[in-house]
Amino acid sequence: MTPNIGSGDWVSDSCTLPTAARPMRVAEFDRFFTDAAHFISRPDRTRLDVLIDTAAEPLGRDLAARETACCAFFTFTFEPTDSGVVMHIDVPATHIDVLDALETRVGAVK
Repeated sequence: MTPNIGSGDWVSDSCTLPTAARPMRVAEFDRFFTDAAHFISRPDRTRLDVLIDTAAEPLGRDLAARETACCAFFTFTFEPTDSGVVMHIDVPATHIDVLDALETRVGAVK
C-alpha cells in the first residue's frame, strides 16, 4: 500500500488496527508531534529520529507500544540526550513508504 498522507491513511495494509480506529491514532500522533517534537532527522532510509521533550517520553512510549501492537514492523527506541529524548523510529526496508509518509506528517505539524 502506498500511504495517502492527506487522508491520514499512512498505515500499511499489514496493520491490524481496525480501520475505524486509524484516524484517531493518526490524530494522537499528530497531537503528540505538535506538542512534543522539536526536530526531526533521517539518518538512514529506514530510520526517523524525532527529538521530543523529556516530559513527553511517557506518552511517546505509550503511543509506540500501542503502535507496535498493531503494526509490528515498527521499532521504537528512546535515547535520552542533553536536549531532550530522541525517539528513534525504525522500519524494515519493505516499509520505507510508511516511514516516508510519517516523516512528511511530522514535518507538516512542525
